[in-house]
Formats: sequence, C-alpha cells, structure tokens
Amino acid sequence: MPIREVKLGDICTIKGGYAFKSGEFTKSGIPVVKIANIVGREIDFNEDSSFLSPANLEQYKEYIVNKGDILVALSGATTGKFGIYKLDEIALLNQRVAKIVPKNEQVCSKYLFYYMYKLQNKILQKAGGAAQPNISPKEIAQFTIPLPSIDIQNRISEILDKAQELIDKRKAQIEALDQLIQSVFLEMFGDPATNPKKWPMGFIKDLTLKTQYGTSKKASEDAGKYPILRMNNITYEGHWDLTDLKYVDLDEKEVEKYLVHKGELLFNRTNSKELVGKTAVYRFEKPMAFAGYLVKVIPNEKANAEFISAYLNSKYGKSILFSMAKNIVGMANINAEELKSIKIYIPPKQLQDQFARIVQKIESQRELFKKGLVELEKNFDSLMQRAFKGELFSD
Repeated sequence: MPIREVKLGDICTIKGGYAFKSGEFTKSGIPVVKIANIVGREIDFNEDSSFLSPANLEQYKEYIVNKGDILVALSGATTGKFGIYKLDEIALLNQRVAKIVPKNEQVCSKYLFYYMYKLQNKILQKAGGAAQPNISPKEIAQFTIPLPSIDIQNRISEILDKAQELIDKRKAQIEALDQLIQSVFLEMFGDPATNPKKWPMGFIKDLTLKTQYGTSKKASEDAGKYPILRMNNITYEGHWDLTDLKYVDLDEKEVEKYLVHKGELLFNRTNSKELVGKTAVYRFEKPMAFAGYLVKVIPNEKANAEFISAYLNSKYGKSILFSMAKNIVGMANINAEELKSIKIYIPPKQLQDQFARIVQKIESQRELFKKGLVELEKNFDSLMQRAFKGELFSD
C-alpha cells in the first residue's frame, strides 16, 4: 500500500546558516560547516576548515549543528549535495548550507538522510536555470516525502544501512588494491625521491619511442566509429572511467595517429593544476581514439608503460607534476616535451615487466570488485525505490 506523502516543512525544521565574517574565524574551537565540508554524504573537517571561538556560541546558538542533523548545500554547482552530521561535538552552520532537523520523535533522521538521495536531483532541478544555482530553505520545505510510522522508518533505515555497509566495504577493498600497487612499486624499485636501489637515472624521453597529441575533432554523443577518450575518462589514481564516452570518425591517416592501443600510455596535459598530469595505461584489447588534451606515450624497448605510469602516479611523481604545471587562463598545462624532460630512474626492463605482470593480476581483481560494486549499488537503489513506495514493509 502506498505511503502517505507529507511536506518536508511540516515534519522538519529547515534552517539556513549564518554569514560569519572571516575575521571571526579562529584556528581552533567550534568547527563551522561550509559546503566544502560536505564530503561523501558525511561532514569532514580538515586543516583548511574554519572554527569559531566558544565565547561566541551564545549569540549563534540557533545555528548549532547536532549529531544526526541532515545538511544540504543551497548554492553553486553542488546545490543539493548533502550529508549527515555524525560527530558527538557540536558545530555551527555557515551560510549557503541548511540543516534539516525532525520536529519530533516520530521522524527518523536516518530515514530522512536516505530519502535525500532521491531529493537531491529535485533540489538541483529546482535550483537550476540561473548562472549560480541556488535554493532557499523555504523552497526545500515544499518538497514532499513519503512518511510511514516511526517503526517502519527505523526498519527501512536498518535495511539501507546494511546495504550501504556492503558498498562501503567493497569500496575499501578497491582502495586497498590501489594502495597495493603503489606498495609493490616502492618495494620493487624504491622511493623515487631518494632512489635507494641506485638505479641509473635518465629522463622519460629515454624510455619513449614516440609521443602523439590527440585529435581535435569534435566528438558526438552517438555518431562515430570510434569511442574517444577525454581527460575526464582518466581518474586521478590512474584508472579508467568509461561511463561518459563520446565518438568520432577517423580516416586512414588519422587512425595511426589518434588511436591508442593496449600497453600504451595516456597523459592528461591540460586540466586544473590539481588534476593535470593524470596518467593511465590503456589496458583494453580494442583501440580507442583520444582527444587533444591527452598525449599518447609509446614506450621503447627499455620501458614498460605500467612502470612509467606507477612512477608518475606515485606521491613523488604527483608532486613533480604539480610543481611543473603552468597556469594558462585558469587551466594548467604540461606539454609533451616537458613530460619527456621529467627525471626518472631506469630499472632493468625485466624487473619492469615483472612489476607489470603483478599489476595485471591486481587490476583483474580490481575489475571483479568493481563489477561487484555495481551490483551492490543496483541492489541499494532497488531497495530505496521499494522502501519509499511502501513495498518493503507495511504499517
């Protein structure tokens, strides 16, 4: 049986934050929740966070954030981004963030949190249309939510908690495999910053047979023979995200230049300063095209692409790339010649190949975990759909 729908504002208090002045912020004290602190559906404070002196708490007590409060971004590109506050210590709410607090004990905050998955897109749609998307607490209060009894809300929350726990564990396994690759790299070759194994030094150009910039052809959503890799398809960690692909046609001459093949390397030469230099080995059997913001690197007989990629994706490699990126009109750039000028130690090719075989095994396991994660996320979405339609439990 369908669950009754109520307005969010009828069961919750929805209040925006305060525009604290920068001069009020301190290096310690009561943390202030800003949009940037909403990370991964939770609230995360770090060294860049802002704090307020406890002496000022009394005048701002209406902006206090307590454990269990739902927080949502009210403006910007991330309008609708939300998280649940899980800390025992209080915080304060900054402007452009709202808190959603149940008015009584007949509303479960965790149930509200899970419904925010569905509400997030509606909030963003409502906020869209302007150069700077924004939404007010009053507008959020007008959205409706299915509301069963508190007992059913709690049971739904418990089921979704268990499903989310499985997802989190699988993500942790995938992250552990990423760390394993870097751990194996350091064990086999040593820290690139100190070269403790005393490998001969050279430059990436010494390991390169050829470099090639990608095509500047305009890509299409659905027309074209070849899928084309763009800078968003390479992750910061050095993997592939193929959820958003476009397509291009290439003539015979372009095919040789603008297709990347298994075992070759792609390097993101233009991006924000934090992301420029993303590097990944192309590991697929079927070649794809690659766009102009990428550089293809074909290793020579001295190198394996997996070794070069792990070097550039190491903590040391990332720091080198960040330091050499040049800002040009809001974007950072490292061109092919600059890439080839990066210093690198050169272990024996046999050892690099051994490392590549280990990476291949780890990547195979990672792909299995990723497929499992997709299934877990589908199951989670299905449970949410059924829960909010009243199909899991009935009063």
